[in-house]
Amino acid sequence: MADDQEKTEEPTAKKLEDAREEGNVPRSQDTAGVIVLFVGILSLLMLMPFISEHLLALVRYYFSLMNHPLEQVNLIDIAFVTFRELLIMILPISAIIAIAGVAGTVTQIGFNFTTKPLIPNFSKLDPIAGLKNMLSMQKVLEALKITFKSLTAMGIGFLFFWAYIEELPTVALFGLWEQMAWFEEKAIILASVMLVILFLFAMVDLFLTRKHYFDKLKMSLQEVKDEMKNMEGDPHIKAKIRQIQMQAARKRMMSAVPTADVVITNPTHYAVAIKYDETKHNAPVVVAKGVDNIAIQIKKIARENGVHVMESPPLARALYKDVEIDHPIPDALFAAVAEVLAYVYKMGKKRKGNF
Repeated sequence: MADDQEKTEEPTAKKLEDAREEGNVPRSQDTAGVIVLFVGILSLLMLMPFISEHLLALVRYYFSLMNHPLEQVNLIDIAFVTFRELLIMILPISAIIAIAGVAGTVTQIGFNFTTKPLIPNFSKLDPIAGLKNMLSMQKVLEALKITFKSLTAMGIGFLFFWAYIEELPTVALFGLWEQMAWFEEKAIILASVMLVILFLFAMVDLFLTRKHYFDKLKMSLQEVKDEMKNMEGDPHIKAKIRQIQMQAARKRMMSAVPTADVVITNPTHYAVAIKYDETKHNAPVVVAKGVDNIAIQIKKIARENGVHVMESPPLARALYKDVEIDHPIPDALFAAVAEVLAYVYKMGKKRKGNF
């Protein structure tokens, strides 16, 4: 019994689905952050001409007011124009970053909408439980991980920054535009290096997050057995299983209709497809049968595939009632079916067999 309680089994599909409904998903904050940062920097570079244009327009507006007195009306106009231009510059980047934030989560866990995490859980207000959570091994490891990432990024950034400082005496001799070009080049290099470092950390964090998530959801053998029992006892699950089984059986049955020798009909309510393969069976076999809509489908498929459809109401009803699918016809109906097959072969619809 002790072995059964060990969490050795991978979580079942139902266990994972229940966790998703609770809002418990393997989401890596670092991965989402890197995606947002990368998209934000890329969008900023792409929108730089657009931002520069509006920024210059704003500066020109300020210069145009230099010879005007600052009255209350003017101050309101200045505030309005400034707010409008800043909004125009900020909104596109904000929208792109917001979309990137959603995409960073969806690419990790897929679309998952649930309101359960929003339901108040007063057990989380327990100060003792909260203190234990703060001092847990997971929190300690998280703090060490953040410290290591910060020190690594700062150390590598400092090395590049120090190398740039050593170039400053030479850059001081450049003209203004050359200095701005140098600054832009170094800023892009430094940002690219930081992005690569953060990307590597994000990939490690994504792996660890998913590993911790699935390890935490692991189940014991007893839990797997109990879940299977509960699922088997659930009427909704049973109904779903029966529906899937019936759909599969019907699909398999319909695929056998084109191979039949004849379809015997009522003619409107019943349809029974008969096949006789003397190399496999001693008697003809019912390969498909149905009433009403299914009968109509059987006859339709038969006609589309050149299978002879023959009306014989008493025989069709008897075959439907007494013979299951893939079962041979009983001796009591053998003569009637043989007569139908002989007629079909005689009409040249199928190759004649030996009875």
